[in-house]
Amino acid sequence: MVAVFFAVDASAQGVNLTGQYLCIQGCAPGFTGLPAFITEDGWDLNLRNEAGEPSRAWIDWPGHIWAQYWNEGAVISADGMVVQFDRGQVWHRYFGPLPSPAFRN
Repeated sequence: MVAVFFAVDASAQGVNLTGQYLCIQGCAPGFTGLPAFITEDGWDLNLRNEAGEPSRAWIDWPGHIWAQYWNEGAVISADGMVVQFDRGQVWHRYFGPLPSPAFRN
């Protein structure tokens, strides 16, 4: 009997999602353009939205996450640059400095 083991990259589509994102659509009122954050540890994630609300989350299949406390799923682009939640909120990956609070709409 031969056992074959495959190393599986737990991150969505092989991309590390840890980083800051900007909420660009469907954001909490007054918080459009403010940062949201993802911290990834294998299949487990910690999310913090633009309003500062946290949620435990996990990758339930490649390219899709489930945010437990928000009771909502999200699709992640193959390059990890866009997170689109079921209720229409969209986060875009951001590599620059954090925007100032005056950036709020």
